[in-house]
Amino acid sequence: MRNAYSCSVLLLFLALPALATGPPALGTGEQPGEASAGGLLLETPDGYRSAPTLATDVDIVVTGLIARTRVTQRFSNPTKEWVEGIYVFPLPERSAVDSLEMRVGARRIEGRVEERARARATYQKAKEEGRKASLVEQERPNIFTTSIANLGPDEEVEVTITYQEDVHYDSGRFELRFPMVVAPRYIPGEARIEGFAGTGWSSNTSRVPDAARITPPVAPPVAPPEAGQSHPVRIRARLDAGFPLDQIESSSHPIRVSAKPDHVYEIRLDDRETPANADFLLAWQPIVGASPAAALFHERWQGEDYALLMVLPPPPQVAQARLVSREIIIVIDTSGSMGGESIVQARRAVDFALGTLRPGDAFNVIRFDSRHQSLFEDSRPATPAALAEARHFVGALEAGGGTEMRPALEAALEPGRESRAVRQVIFVTDGAVGNEAELFALIGRKLDRSRLYTVGIGSAPNSHFMKKAAESGRGTFTYIGRPEEVGAKMAALFSKLESPVLHDLSLEWDAAGAESWPARIPDVYVGEPVVVAARLPQGALRARFRGERDGEEIEVELPLEGGSDHQGVARLWARRKVAALMDSLDEGASIDRVSVEVAALGVKHQLVTRWSSLVAVDVTPTAPIDVEPSTRAIPSLLPKGWDFLGLFRPARPAPSSPTASTVDQRLAQVSIGRLPQGATPAALLVAIGLACWVAATLVWILGERAVGPR
Repeated sequence: MRNAYSCSVLLLFLALPALATGPPALGTGEQPGEASAGGLLLETPDGYRSAPTLATDVDIVVTGLIARTRVTQRFSNPTKEWVEGIYVFPLPERSAVDSLEMRVGARRIEGRVEERARARATYQKAKEEGRKASLVEQERPNIFTTSIANLGPDEEVEVTITYQEDVHYDSGRFELRFPMVVAPRYIPGEARIEGFAGTGWSSNTSRVPDAARITPPVAPPVAPPEAGQSHPVRIRARLDAGFPLDQIESSSHPIRVSAKPDHVYEIRLDDRETPANADFLLAWQPIVGASPAAALFHERWQGEDYALLMVLPPPPQVAQARLVSREIIIVIDTSGSMGGESIVQARRAVDFALGTLRPGDAFNVIRFDSRHQSLFEDSRPATPAALAEARHFVGALEAGGGTEMRPALEAALEPGRESRAVRQVIFVTDGAVGNEAELFALIGRKLDRSRLYTVGIGSAPNSHFMKKAAESGRGTFTYIGRPEEVGAKMAALFSKLESPVLHDLSLEWDAAGAESWPARIPDVYVGEPVVVAARLPQGALRARFRGERDGEEIEVELPLEGGSDHQGVARLWARRKVAALMDSLDEGASIDRVSVEVAALGVKHQLVTRWSSLVAVDVTPTAPIDVEPSTRAIPSLLPKGWDFLGLFRPARPAPSSPTASTVDQRLAQVSIGRLPQGATPAALLVAIGLACWVAATLVWILGERAVGPR
């Protein structure tokens, strides 16, 4: 029994270090007012610590429909320690990331795409050997992570990644978005204890298994004056549209435009440096009569022919347009991330939607945060009294609480007693959720005769969720970045909703063996083009596009001769095929098969995917062999216009209403802005150690009683 008692003492002794376990060693603490240089500080239980800083240069070159973007990130270490810097950042969801270059002083190291596990092993080995290394991994189609190993005291390392994408075109207007910030996301589900899995503020959960990798710490709202420029971004763009432009503008940032010969335009931010807290949006419009009806880009790569085609279907005849009765379900996000300007925009958008309703329509309004609430038990006819009640309901909405989107989405897609000619769901949100996959699957299961239209709100919406949800819902996506845009953007959306849709689309080739993506072409609304990437067999000279609109068959013939040669078309094809393979997971495809195919495509075409990553390693060790670098997450800035306190305000009771239907949901409690936990789960070790000590002590006492006095 003495052995049991000795064991209990030993277990308690082993547990004691866990009581003192805190964040990884970060050197001497400092207060915001004591910072000696500009830079972000991380708040920890025992003071603020310097984080590696970041500056970004962005160079965009647009040729016709294809944009190639070069992003240079300069990481600086303001501490006196050797560190590993981790930076989670956004890119466009359709970007094909294909190159990595790391510069250390005068040395230039070029990266290569390898299968993800192999790339991480290569990076880890270099880190342990004291060599500089960089690793770029995809977490979501629009979220990536850059890791920098062995960043020395007062040292700077430059990492450049390059990607390309096809430019968005709609109603005669081209748009390109460069996202700058990963907005804090709501993470539902029960926490999983799986050891160290990432540097985010959230633990992995049962519903978001990679939450720790998509929730970078957020810079606190109170920071030294210098911290505002801790993420400075400089952006330059060159437009070679191939035709004269009538207008070039940015609704997000002030810009300067210089016209060059041959319809080339150069654009710079009017402010030389801007903080990385809002997406950069650039739009341009051809002069009247110069808008393309079709475009073709092609590339011959490794003996195969690839093409990117765009065709703009002919507009419907005005005489054919007819008004039909509609059931419209309007869903508005009132969670904490919608605080500040976003809730103002959302209320205006919903008010506009209510103003479009006609006497023959029916409608309902659903608001959600940690819970969802329907204005009416079922949709009601759009009478003046019902609309007045709805406007009063919407006008009183405030932001706060979590983003439990799933119950609200289920309620919106659930058919009621109404049976109007069309059923349209308008979903107004910033999409700040981490459980996108389960929401896409829900839309696929529940859509039926409904159509889902997403309206993105705020300075940094989750565009991957917004676009994919609309695509899965056979609808369309509208982005509203500023309150003054609400009227024009919502008018354009409802113009589409009231026009005939081109559906049952197909693309046929005059030669067998063509492989084009997307394989299933989504419905097309007025002003929207069809864009397809294809790998063509030899001898393919023509394609035929078919569809149906309002009982009329539409057919357009596309010659595959002419067009423009453009490097990278093959990678755009591969990126679309990867997206289709990832979508197949929602339809029950085997993850083992899909992961092998995606990794093979990534390595062959040198693309970053979920299962292939870019890695670059310096050959020269620079860190002392006996020093293990401490891992530092580089915080993101809070998106412009967001209300920091609104993210954490306790959930409020739902407004009382005799017709309200309310469902309680758990509010996720998170701590944003603090350093993540280290690899050792200290609280768990303490609990285990104390439990073992108590158990061993009880066994010893009972044993002593059984033996009796000696």
